[in-house]
Amino acid sequence: MSSGSQTRTLLAAALGIPLLFAATGALQTRIDANIPTAQPSDTLLLSSPAAAKKLSFGYDALLADIYWTRVVQYFGERVGTRGARFDLLWPLLDITTTLDPKLMVAYRFGAIFLSEPAGSGTGRPDLAVELVKRGIAANPDQWQLYSDLGFIYYWRMKDFQDAAGAYLAGSKVPQAPPFLKIMAARVAAQGGSVETSRMIWSELYESTKDPAVRERAAEMLQALKAQEDELHLDEIAGEYQKRFGKYPSSTADLRAAGLLNGIPVDAAGYPYAFGVDGKARLDPRSSVVIPAAPQTAPDASK
Repeated sequence: MSSGSQTRTLLAAALGIPLLFAATGALQTRIDANIPTAQPSDTLLLSSPAAAKKLSFGYDALLADIYWTRVVQYFGERVGTRGARFDLLWPLLDITTTLDPKLMVAYRFGAIFLSEPAGSGTGRPDLAVELVKRGIAANPDQWQLYSDLGFIYYWRMKDFQDAAGAYLAGSKVPQAPPFLKIMAARVAAQGGSVETSRMIWSELYESTKDPAVRERAAEMLQALKAQEDELHLDEIAGEYQKRFGKYPSSTADLRAAGLLNGIPVDAAGYPYAFGVDGKARLDPRSSVVIPAAPQTAPDASK
């Protein structure tokens, strides 16, 4: 073969392989559109990370970007849909990070997708931990991954010991912010306190550039503020009960008794209510939602 023919062959390959990957993505979209199911298809053209890597012909990073786009589309199509399943989320992330172990966004946001409770995510913090640990192994100099791991252990799994360990390990990474060492000490000492939770969500709110994550962090900060308010009102209601032999029916009762200077409201602008047990709670009309305590992560082998 002449040098000119070789050049043309190499050029055709260089142009054709990316087009082949693009065509693969387009074909997957067409499959989704034509299978008559309630949700887009849970079908992968390539389900093996090793096979995808072998077929990439050296274009690993390019193919990883295509698969990451597929991850975002797949998650976005299902999130918020009642009864939605996310069976392909982990396989897609597995392929993506195998193709490009340096693709930080896949680890960081993939872990969020995996760890969100059922309905807004897969409810699989165990897989989120596995993904982030894979990211740390491939990118040990990225302190953000240690912070993500600490967050998942702390918030999603209530595993304060491992959370503290993750924050401490991250604090030892060069150029890691002092925040990680502070969080390691605080989580180890206080466990799941509201104050510690607020610090974690505040750091996430300040550091993220993703609007959806920032919005979620803002919602959680509002919820934690409401939780603190309720605990404080519970203490005051206890004092009211000691004085009058009954619980307050509203915050107005506490103000009339001189125990409050004003009427506290939540982030949505609604005054707090009281139950017959004397416990403060959010007004039913409020948009603020205090999340239930996270449950133990499911067994990944099941």
